[in-house]
Amino acid sequence: MSRKHNSLQSTIVLAGGKSSRMGEDKALISIGGMPLLQLVCGVAAGCTDNVYVVTPWPERYQHLILPSCQFIQEVPLSASTSPDHGPLVGFAQGLAQVQTDWVLLLACDLPRLRVKVLQAWANELDSVPDEAIATLVDHSKGWQPLCGFYRRRCLPQLLEFINQGGRSFQPWLNQQPIQALSLPTSEMLFNCNTPEDWALVK
Repeated sequence: MSRKHNSLQSTIVLAGGKSSRMGEDKALISIGGMPLLQLVCGVAAGCTDNVYVVTPWPERYQHLILPSCQFIQEVPLSASTSPDHGPLVGFAQGLAQVQTDWVLLLACDLPRLRVKVLQAWANELDSVPDEAIATLVDHSKGWQPLCGFYRRRCLPQLLEFINQGGRSFQPWLNQQPIQALSLPTSEMLFNCNTPEDWALVK
């Protein structure tokens, strides 16, 4: 097995949140001397050949070293709304531009991602039942939507859900068949939302 499972996967990294609890842009906070978005994209590039960063502000991150990454401009749903419509809509806009069968979706605020775990998940995709639209970690609050693999063909159901006013992952995922992923260590899903979280990572 090659280092990258194959070219049937790509990654979407979401970098569109307001970071209101952090007080500054989470994607740009430094972990071990490296901006968090750059760290996450580097992990993603170790798992898939194509990495897409979905964000309303591509210019904000142009200076980062993001090899093999392409920006997808996140846009408001209508002229009267801001682009702050939540990660579900950002994911749909990114998914519409991706060509691979499977897409690894990652939030930009996951400092403890492990390439080996993501690669192991990728290696299991061939055995996922046809009806499952995603493979995700199940935890006490529901599915973990921002660290797992989705089939690109779930886009029509996703757009229908959004067009009906849906903006949250959990209600959508609860309507769909999902394959549960095994997670060797829960700390991999630790995300940086507050200065206190950042202090823990540092």
